Amino acid sequence: MPEKPSNPWDFGALYRATLAPLRRYLARLLNNASEAEEVAHDAYLRIYPARGKRPAEHPEALLYVTARRLAINRLKRRSISPFAREPLNADTAASAAPGVPQEVMARQELAMLETAISQLPEGCRAVLLLRKVELLSHGEIATRLEISVSTVEKQHARALRLLRASLTPGGEGRP
Repeated sequence: MPEKPSNPWDFGALYRATLAPLRRYLARLLNNASEAEEVAHDAYLRIYPARGKRPAEHPEALLYVTARRLAINRLKRRSISPFAREPLNADTAASAAPGVPQEVMARQELAMLETAISQLPEGCRAVLLLRKVELLSHGEIATRLEISVSTVEKQHARALRLLRASLTPGGEGRP
């Protein structure tokens, strides 16, 4: 039987006394043992700083309430993202590395994109590269190129329109 902490805020004793029961409680609540371990860990991390401030009379209650709230948040996230329910293991997970056909297609698409970008008018190309590669805002691009923000917006829109036209099937040739 786990020991009961003599001092309610003896964190080590609290941890030893509550770890296994807390994990069981969370495993039932979450229906997943590994998630229960994570939530229990997070709950201990959340209540640890409270021991030095104004200690609670019942630290176990604080721990369980904190863990329950974290578990409920986890369940809410799970309902929003249903695909994250089952943890993947090495046997069932698909490889994240692309296969040879995907790599070849990606290289061909990149070459087509580079060609299409190189055929853009100079102003459109400069604005597009500053926006998409250097991630500058329209205002920053306008300052750097010493043109108006309106011109930047128009050239950016034109560059995207020309790229779309040259990269769609049947839109071969100059953008």
